[in-house]
Amino acid sequence: MTFEVLNLVQGTTEWKSHRAAHFNASDAPAMMGRSPHKGRHELVKELASGIERDFSDYVQERVLDKGHTFEAYARPLAESIIGEDLFPVVGKNGIYSASYDGLTMMEDIGFEHKMLNAALREAMHEGCTGESLPMDYQVQMEHQCMVCPTIGKVLFMASEWDRHGNLIEERHCWYYPNLQLRAQIVTGWGLIEKEVAAYDPSAEAAPEVVGQAPDQLPALRIDVTGMVTASNLEGFKAVALRTIGAIKTTLTTDQDFADAEKTVKWCEGVESSLAAAKQHALSQTESIDRLFRTIDEISEQTRAVRLKLAKLVESEKKARKEQIVMQAQRSLDEHIAELNRELGANYIPMMAGMFAPLIKGLRSLDSMHEKIQAELACQMAEANGKRDRLKANREHLQREEGDWITLFPDFATVGTKSAEDFQALAALRINTHKQAEAARLEAQREQIRAEEAAKLQREVQTRQAEAFGFGQLASNPAIDDAANATPMTDALPLEEPEKPAKPFAEQSPEATKTAAEKAPIEQRIESGQTMTLGAINGLLGIFAISANTIAALGIATEKHRGAVHMDASDFDAMCVALVAHIEGVRAHVAEHVV
Repeated sequence: MTFEVLNLVQGTTEWKSHRAAHFNASDAPAMMGRSPHKGRHELVKELASGIERDFSDYVQERVLDKGHTFEAYARPLAESIIGEDLFPVVGKNGIYSASYDGLTMMEDIGFEHKMLNAALREAMHEGCTGESLPMDYQVQMEHQCMVCPTIGKVLFMASEWDRHGNLIEERHCWYYPNLQLRAQIVTGWGLIEKEVAAYDPSAEAAPEVVGQAPDQLPALRIDVTGMVTASNLEGFKAVALRTIGAIKTTLTTDQDFADAEKTVKWCEGVESSLAAAKQHALSQTESIDRLFRTIDEISEQTRAVRLKLAKLVESEKKARKEQIVMQAQRSLDEHIAELNRELGANYIPMMAGMFAPLIKGLRSLDSMHEKIQAELACQMAEANGKRDRLKANREHLQREEGDWITLFPDFATVGTKSAEDFQALAALRINTHKQAEAARLEAQREQIRAEEAAKLQREVQTRQAEAFGFGQLASNPAIDDAANATPMTDALPLEEPEKPAKPFAEQSPEATKTAAEKAPIEQRIESGQTMTLGAINGLLGIFAISANTIAALGIATEKHRGAVHMDASDFDAMCVALVAHIEGVRAHVAEHVV
């Protein structure tokens, strides 16, 4: 929908016909229950019938016409403040309409004028803003901004002039669009539209509810001179009982409640007059049984009706209040449930308990209904605003790489933030999650690489053991880190040789002397020149080496008393040969396996 300027003049028949078919800015305060001049129910009646309220000649001349005159006087002053010319405009946007006291040529600044009054003098203090104004003026200007969305601000002016057009007093401030109030206005018009459609002219109550008591009973006259000498008691009884029997005890409308309250007071008066007549009779005689029974009967029935009505007034009025409150609560609950169905989750919580306090101290059912309907519109608009923010923010989380809703278990709360705030929060959580996920995957890959390296090292060790006849590999946690282990020769607790060891093939013959060429083994053992197989394996640490493996490396061993011995001088040669073989295996694996 877009703003459309209409070729209409305010006050003409064509303009009034246009207003009857649209929701107008001047009626918006009444729709929101904020107008001091028109009730919400009155607006519903006008919209349903198409008949606007007629104003007296006094109101027309002294208020309406005078207001238009002041507006014309004030327009040049407003133009000097704005710095641009202003043009009275009538426009519409869909079903909404507004008549502007002035718009600039670019339709970006509006002008609204009111006659200065006590309420505006109090509100428009030094440094005031549009938010300082009474709510009925804010609602009207927000409706105007809604009809013409290009309006960025409205100059609100209140002034008073003398009959010669001389300025007496002027105050002004700037009003800026309030989207939250605008949402309430849209929702409020939606509720009014439903009420207009359901309007029943036959159920329209009188404009002013005034209680009516039953007809006055005839004056009771009793003359007593030892006996009743004259009395209209029988006729009085017939009229009294007939009148009491006709009293209505079913209370529905404001009129019924007002009549009941007035009747309660009437009953109290009848009881008092009967008691006075009885007392008067008693002052003349003490033994007129029939007289007293009749008076007591009438008095008792009057009292019974009075008590019944008094209770009915209290209970029925309470029930009607509860009914109005409960109906509004049901409407709000249904509205929120529908919004949650639209969102696909119960993101918007049910709101309860805000209607009952609004009707405290109100006596008229119409005023209660009007107050609660206005609040219902505000609550529905607030829920609509939450729905719009939740919907937009939910869509923001749905991206090509996936849906990030799992990062928002608190979405029902944070999802109602403004788009800018929520997007900043979403970016923070998504980036944090991505960084954590990347770190987790990198750690996982690193663990896999370490496991693969350890597995490869174990395979190399197994093949080497099988090729050289090594014994069972020792169970040692150091194997898991073998891929980065220090070379074996660095770990041996041997002194650094003075010269680099020669390759095993180039070892001198002295290094490989046979046992027969050496001293007897007993002497060498006693002098500590030999090493047992257990001592050798204790030095190697990582794995257990056998006598056959030592022999395969070209190192001589001897057995003495069941223990395998090797010359200590051959240990270096054995280690060099062992390292050379392992290096050859490693090179082969690196070339053909890795």
